[in-house]
Amino acid sequence: MTDPGSANGPEERNAPLGGVHIKYLHHCPRQLWLYTRGYRPEQRSELVAFGEVIDDTTFTRRRDVDLGEAKIDWVTTGAVVHETKSSRAPSAAHAAQVRHYCLLLERRGVTVRGGTIHYPLIRRTTDVPWDDTARAEAEASESRARATIEAHEPPPRLTRANCRGCSYLDYCWGD
Repeated sequence: MTDPGSANGPEERNAPLGGVHIKYLHHCPRQLWLYTRGYRPEQRSELVAFGEVIDDTTFTRRRDVDLGEAKIDWVTTGAVVHETKSSRAPSAAHAAQVRHYCLLLERRGVTVRGGTIHYPLIRRTTDVPWDDTARAEAEASESRARATIEAHEPPPRLTRANCRGCSYLDYCWGD
């Protein structure tokens, strides 16, 4: 594990961004900053383990699409990106992650139609459109993620109430 306070080398700063980078940016920039410096408490998180069980037991006939820097839950005919989330509430971070996947596919020459986020615990789906506005949002997220990663100091922590359930809680709020 890398020291969370150490600076990344230029090769790490220019590394491709995955969906987790974008999700963390939108959830909490400090989480992204710590993650890219090797701090990974997710492995000890019961919520993360629960999410993995939901992913492994829902839509079991689907196959992940591994892009190297990102792993999409699945893509249907017509290039619709699908993501499954264990959350009970849709989030802007989830939609940003799907837009990022659409952008990555488009850069590989795929004509993307959009995305769908599946929330099996609440039996709900949310559509994520893919158009010029969504593309611009995805590109802006990439720029913000890179700026966050390159920062020498961590972004400020969120209010403690916003950190409930976060696997980084002890790092940010530990006494």
